[in-house]
Amino acid sequence: MKKTVNTYKEAKLNGEKVTMLTAYDYSTAKLMDEAGVDSILVGDSLGNVMLGYEDTISVTMEDMIHHCSAVARGAKNTLIVCDMPFMSYQTGEYDALVNAGRLMKEGRANAVKLEGGVEVAPIIKKIVEAGIPVCAHIGLTPQAINAMGGYKVQGKSSEAAKKLVEDALAVQEAGAFAVVLECVPADLATFITEKLSITTIGIGAGNGCDGQVLVYADMLSMFSDYRPKFVKQFANVGEEMKKGFKGYIDAVKAAAYPEKEHTYKIDEEVMAEVKGKFNG
Repeated sequence: MKKTVNTYKEAKLNGEKVTMLTAYDYSTAKLMDEAGVDSILVGDSLGNVMLGYEDTISVTMEDMIHHCSAVARGAKNTLIVCDMPFMSYQTGEYDALVNAGRLMKEGRANAVKLEGGVEVAPIIKKIVEAGIPVCAHIGLTPQAINAMGGYKVQGKSSEAAKKLVEDALAVQEAGAFAVVLECVPADLATFITEKLSITTIGIGAGNGCDGQVLVYADMLSMFSDYRPKFVKQFANVGEEMKKGFKGYIDAVKAAAYPEKEHTYKIDEEVMAEVKGKFNG
């Protein structure tokens, strides 16, 4: 049965944790869907993980649509949330509506996600009024990394902590069905979770949130450029992949692959005719 934003609401009411992972392609999304994850985030983290950028700033609408539509074809039962990339909504309500609509129509997303709190609340409200579910994102917001001066824990001072609570309340009031809390002290994230009636999704925000999200390449040890403190590696798929690649290379170099079981047969008489024609 297809999971929707109501899945989040019901989980919050029942005190059940929700799960979210990133995915960027059909095959990975299909595996996650079969495993039973509640939601898939087609994150602009694809800029780092899939495209090799140093940050998410360079990711385009076309990138997001391309990857989201692939994920949508693979995940039939999972709620699909798609990131709105940098400058797809910051330029105003009209652009935000058009681009959110494209992610829904062309990307086949079930909801969109955008970064910011009080400042983007009016934009969230407009998108929600257009019938598009919105997941908010506060705390460490990677699209604003240049203004933040790097990847740092947010909300550690009294003023910063109060601002995060205000941001959370603002996005809830604007109509967001959930909010991602990234790199927020655990006690503060728990307090925000208790204050809100909508779902909180933590990433580096402790165990008091209503759910968690991780970049799948991080939690499977497939991405080795850096590893945030909050990442737990649930499987060492990266090493297994390298073993597989090396095994393939060694087998081909040694002429041990393909073996007879991997090849197709041709009738001996046909082969004899071919040889007769060209060997004269």
